[in-house]
Amino acid sequence: MDPTPEHTSPAVPGADPAWLAAEEGRVADFARPAALPEGGFGWLDEAGRPVPGGTAHTWITCRMTHVFSLAHLRGDGGAAALADHGVAALRGRLRDAGHGGWFASSEPGEGAKGAYEHAFVVLAASSAAQAGRPGADDLLAEALGVVEDRFFDPAEGLCVEGWDRAWRECEAYRGANSNMHMVEAFLAAADATGGRVWRERALGIADRLIRGETAANGWRLPEHFTPEWARDLDYNRDTPGDPFRPYGTTVGHWLEWARLLVNLESALGPQAPAWLLEDARRLFGLACEHGWAVDGSDGFVYTLDWQDRPVVRERMHWVAAEATAAAAVLWARTGEEGYAERYGRWWGFIREHHLDGVHGGWHHELAPDGSPSSTVWRGKPDAYHAYQAVLIPRLALSGSVAGAVAAEAGASPAGG
Repeated sequence: MDPTPEHTSPAVPGADPAWLAAEEGRVADFARPAALPEGGFGWLDEAGRPVPGGTAHTWITCRMTHVFSLAHLRGDGGAAALADHGVAALRGRLRDAGHGGWFASSEPGEGAKGAYEHAFVVLAASSAAQAGRPGADDLLAEALGVVEDRFFDPAEGLCVEGWDRAWRECEAYRGANSNMHMVEAFLAAADATGGRVWRERALGIADRLIRGETAANGWRLPEHFTPEWARDLDYNRDTPGDPFRPYGTTVGHWLEWARLLVNLESALGPQAPAWLLEDARRLFGLACEHGWAVDGSDGFVYTLDWQDRPVVRERMHWVAAEATAAAAVLWARTGEEGYAERYGRWWGFIREHHLDGVHGGWHHELAPDGSPSSTVWRGKPDAYHAYQAVLIPRLALSGSVAGAVAAEAGASPAGG
């Protein structure tokens, strides 16, 4: 791999651009074997081998397509074919040709249609379109149409969570996680298409869930809601370690929202409301206060209850990755030394504990003592958080990662 030259913007103090560039290649190389001969991308085990069975997961396929589209724009000579492999699966194996939309996986009988997966179809298609991959523009147009018709609720300004295969029955649940990823996807779609409506919808979702629901809940981000968008603070109390819908509040999402609010501010430009930066700073600060080393050991706990007590104490790789990314964009936006200090501290933790020097990739979960564990996550299916974490500190502030990478590569995003 031979990435493009470093961006001329100053890097975060303490960042090592040469090491980040090497890690960029290492993360991408580890992810390559996830491509399945049957189409799409599968789940990798701890050693980086595809889990037997040949199942393609839509969220994994989308994230890998996103990563390899970025890698192609970064100059990775083998990435284009892998991005195309993902686009082909999203236009074929994983697409419901009968009813429209995308299955959650290629498993026989799979029928549910989730907002989470559809958000990542939009993200993957947006990044592939930015990278000029064949079929990506058509995929993006179709994905945005499905989100518009089936998921976005204009009366609420938010997205519903899921449907049965034939779009007859809507799931009796609403979630902040899928809507957060819709914000990310809409910002990417705006950069790919030039459509301002997607930035406006991203702002509407952020306003409702952060300035509305989170502010009203003592700035502890609520994740789960009833169909009427009433907070359901006891949701999954009996299964607190769920990988997608855990009980309580998820500290990593406070950090991910902080980054996305800065991205949204950058995308909106002079029209951006002041609360975007204010709330990004607040969420970041509270995540540091209540999430980092709160049980006496370094690392961010996975979840907290509503009295800020740790519930699931395992440390997830994606939380550490989002923490460094949030610190990087807040430093780029403010120049404040505290963000750079935390950035360096958290990368030190990642390098010591999450990076697997034996098999490659990042350990996705650690026990509270820093040793690898697998109570919530097994294997290493996800390269998206790690890959973005090594790119973001070296990119100019932008609405989306793909928009920044494309601009750097000279493929200017539509609409600026």
